[in-house]
Amino acid sequence: MTQYLVFDVGGTNLKYALMDKTGHIVEKGSTPTHHENLDTFMSSMYEVGDKYQNQFEGIAVCAPGKIDTKKKVIHFGGAIPFLDGLNLKETLGEKYQVPVGAENDGKAAALCEQWIGELHNVNTGAVMTLGTGVGGGILIDNRVLHGRDFQAGELSWMVINSGAGIKNMDAYTGQLCSAVGMIRAINKEIENGNLNDGKAAFAAIKKRNVKANKIFKEYCRNVAIMILNIQTVINGEKIVIGGGISAQPILIEEIRHQFKSLLTNNKMLGNQVTPPEIVAAKYKNDTNLYGALYALLLEINGQEVR
Repeated sequence: MTQYLVFDVGGTNLKYALMDKTGHIVEKGSTPTHHENLDTFMSSMYEVGDKYQNQFEGIAVCAPGKIDTKKKVIHFGGAIPFLDGLNLKETLGEKYQVPVGAENDGKAAALCEQWIGELHNVNTGAVMTLGTGVGGGILIDNRVLHGRDFQAGELSWMVINSGAGIKNMDAYTGQLCSAVGMIRAINKEIENGNLNDGKAAFAAIKKRNVKANKIFKEYCRNVAIMILNIQTVINGEKIVIGGGISAQPILIEEIRHQFKSLLTNNKMLGNQVTPPEIVAAKYKNDTNLYGALYALLLEINGQEVR
């Protein structure tokens, strides 16, 4: 059975899986993302690679930042800035002597949904991965949009609060729509010492804790504004919400509610903007793994990424 080693590089965790060509996950795991320096980070990837030595015939990687899918080079590593300039072919590829695929994390999410998820047989739509920042993938005429130099879909840099000032990160979706930021803010308000405790944060939301709900509703409104801005451009059929928190039905429900509220509060807007279907990613936190694999499989088979 042909197997592939797949990495999903996140700002919080480095997820990995051994997968076959159908997308079946043979084994998976994760380790905290090392932010000290590039050598430490690569050591964690090599540790996983060594663990599965001789069990894979290719390596697929998705990561934040602008990814040159042809040369396998990461530019501007998003939440992990020292990845800038990292050549995955010259590192992972040469060490293990296998083909390497490289894709941006947001576009990997879109590829997953196009392959076996919510965007299958959808002409136009988008994926928003809510994590440390916001990953994005845009599907136009059944093709994942990369742009002139692979920068299309970098949704973290959308300005939705210009009043904060362009130099202030509070102006951008990467900050305002950060799931990690929302979770930390709620835990701080409910005086939970573990600021990254997602379960405690959503427990407070579901119990209708006043402070938690205020933060949560504002967060979902910001996501709804981001969706509105994208929808005015692409007129999509579906918007898929990914990331670990997409497994929470209350999140999708509230985003839908906030989006409907935006259209209801402006009659002209409501008349002109056709609302997309807003759904959770089919494979939740594994979405990027499937997408990274699909990008590699397409390349190995000599097919253009669509």
